[in-house]
Amino acid sequence: MAIYLHLVRHAQGVHNTCTENLQIRDPGLTLMGEAQCHRLCQEFPHHAAITHLVASPMRRTLQTCLLSFAPAVVSGIPVTALPEIQEVLTLPCDTGSSPALLSSEPPFHGKIDFSKVGDQWNDKSRGALWEPRVDRIEVRAARARRWLRHIARESAMSTYNDIHIVVVSHGAMLHYISQDWSGMEGGWTNWENAEWRTYEFSDVFGDDDSADIHETEASWNSRNHGTTRLTAAEQLLLKVEIQKRLQPQYDAIAAKQRSTVVGDVN
Repeated sequence: MAIYLHLVRHAQGVHNTCTENLQIRDPGLTLMGEAQCHRLCQEFPHHAAITHLVASPMRRTLQTCLLSFAPAVVSGIPVTALPEIQEVLTLPCDTGSSPALLSSEPPFHGKIDFSKVGDQWNDKSRGALWEPRVDRIEVRAARARRWLRHIARESAMSTYNDIHIVVVSHGAMLHYISQDWSGMEGGWTNWENAEWRTYEFSDVFGDDDSADIHETEASWNSRNHGTTRLTAAEQLLLKVEIQKRLQPQYDAIAAKQRSTVVGDVN
């Protein structure tokens, strides 16, 4: 019995095509993004083994999950929308829509379980639960991993079969979820659109709050061609360095968004 997390970045969204589109609220996929999903669907080797589908409650991640893992959707596996894995920033493109609105839209109606999505899940204002603060993002990433560990453990103990959980999230957020900061020293993410990597829990039957995960050897080698991984100590040093750079950028973007809103009101 083995437990696998297949972490996936959403396919190309409308906001990925130009800077101006970052101001679009909760955009969907482009035609190229849909094509990336169809290609991922063709190439992903574990469709028959999928036991759970989980996605950020944003249009592009929900669409990516439904299109890329269509065989599992058709088989009756619902997509659980998990707000903990939503994108980090306060930009309109990174701010989600109400669950009532999303559940009424034809692509999602009857296919998405929004029961975990509260009415305030898209509030990223100062002091809010979802404010882009590094420490808060770390907390929600750990909360997501604990929940994933819980459902994996329950399923494994009841079925004694291998568990394959698909988790569709966002480029920046995936570094917090995966606890892997290598490759993003100079940018926001090193995850490509529609890229997937496979992870395992370090101790699936443990009770540690962090619920640590690590990339499988096969997944790592398929994209790094034998490159030596960073040690845990090296990852920690890199994380501290990168997060020290990121927080001022988060703050600057949030401040600019607040000034834009004030300007619009005035």
